[in-house]
Amino acid sequence: MTPAELSQAVLAAVSAAVEAGDLAVAVPEHVTVERPKNRDHGDYATNVALQLAKPAGQPPRAVAELVAARLRELPGVAKVDIAGPGFMNVTLDAATQGELARTIVEAGEAYGRNEALKGLKINLEFVSANPTGPIHIGGVRWAAVGDSLARVLKATGAEVTTEYYLNDAGVQITKFAASLQAVANGRPAPEGGYVGEYIVDIAKAITDGVPGILDLPEDEQLQAFRTKGLELMVGEIQRSMEEFGTHFDVWFSEKTLHESGAVEKAIERLREQGHVFDRDGAIWLRTTDFGDDKDRVLIKADGETTYFAADAAYYLSKRDRGSEVSVYMLGADHHGYVNRLKAIVACAGDDMDRNIEVKIGQFVKMVRDGEEVRMSKRAGNIITIDDVVEWIGVDAARYTLVRSPTDSTITLDINVLTSQTNENPVFYVQYAHTRMCGVQRKANDLGITKAADFQPELLATEWESTLLGQLGEFPRVLAAAGELREPHRVARYLEDVARDYHRFYDHCQILPKGDEEVTELTHARLWLADATRTVIANGLTLLGVSAPERM
Repeated sequence: MTPAELSQAVLAAVSAAVEAGDLAVAVPEHVTVERPKNRDHGDYATNVALQLAKPAGQPPRAVAELVAARLRELPGVAKVDIAGPGFMNVTLDAATQGELARTIVEAGEAYGRNEALKGLKINLEFVSANPTGPIHIGGVRWAAVGDSLARVLKATGAEVTTEYYLNDAGVQITKFAASLQAVANGRPAPEGGYVGEYIVDIAKAITDGVPGILDLPEDEQLQAFRTKGLELMVGEIQRSMEEFGTHFDVWFSEKTLHESGAVEKAIERLREQGHVFDRDGAIWLRTTDFGDDKDRVLIKADGETTYFAADAAYYLSKRDRGSEVSVYMLGADHHGYVNRLKAIVACAGDDMDRNIEVKIGQFVKMVRDGEEVRMSKRAGNIITIDDVVEWIGVDAARYTLVRSPTDSTITLDINVLTSQTNENPVFYVQYAHTRMCGVQRKANDLGITKAADFQPELLATEWESTLLGQLGEFPRVLAAAGELREPHRVARYLEDVARDYHRFYDHCQILPKGDEEVTELTHARLWLADATRTVIANGLTLLGVSAPERM
């Protein structure tokens, strides 16, 4: 019996008490069933009696007894105790609990998936770094977290579009093009321009690929470096994302907002909503009406369009393309964007508490031998995604960047993350998976297969019970990770599963040794090992991390 099934059983017991006239309450839509920290309190606990006591006009313990009496009649429920003010502690019999192993194995890749967010259309934008250089360490964090979150959201029923916003218009792009042009002509980079080996590499690729470019007039030459430089830089970013296992459904160009007239149309739509006004020759959006610290300029007095105007047009574009919730994942230096983005949503007539979510990611630093690593050989002054992959690999990078809440600063220790020890969190989880695969290989060598007449009641030790309870939590952990937009919950859960599996493995012999006979317990434990392997593999897949069979 899964926690979801037990929750439904509790609801059915409440409904039965209402139908019998013992309770005069509205049956709730759902009931919380949790694993108690102290296993002496049973396998699961629910506080439904405390929730229903006031509307029922009865003491919580009296309500609990009415519901518990019906739960005790259910097959698979060994006992129901009432504790404290009215908590119900439910203990399942070994057979009912052990049957979960078969449920998981038969479900395979589908186990854990649910419809908690069914029908919700989400536009998930992440990374979105300027295409003026390689993705730096902050962007690497969002690449790991954003892609994992997209997988989690899809696994909980949401319709997700992943999107990379290319800031390919404006002053920084001009500086990027000017930097390429300067290097190609043997001149120093302009003030505030870009440096690093990658600038030299791109400039050479352009001059090699566009014969005669250096003979063009300065203005035409600059435009050629802008066009070709962006093409090559975006290609590099796309290659890095692909090699990091991060997929984007849409690569959205800011430039198209200006070229298509979308910015002007957005301003007119916002004016129709009554929030655009003219002052001092400029066009403004009255964002202070919705919590922003100051009103924002859309078009300057000299006619130049601001980044904010493009932000407004971009949000409206997402809505026009069917997005119900737009999730923005921004770096730690973008706190000031939160209120202004929410104000755009409100000015557009949407609900800024529902139609937009802004996640802020904190800084990442890398250390080696106790010293912080600050420089990239190729980029000069930043650590790039390619550096991270070279130093610690995709699996270690993705897992470690995902396993912490995004609002916390994290440190990546290169020495730890390249070692195969229990200090390395990704190794700890992956090793549990390889251990189970090793058990299956050895079973195959011995000619042992999981028997069809699986006897789940044999999985009765505390180690087996604890592991089964942990496996039953996966659908709920996944649903919470999607609803709260926190994929780190999946990683931390996998570490708990790995811990409980290692303890089970160390205390419970799975396969016979020497001349020992194959027993029904052997088969039962093979089912449990395979169920655990399934859960860990499913969880790692959601994080974009491999589940190796050998290490």
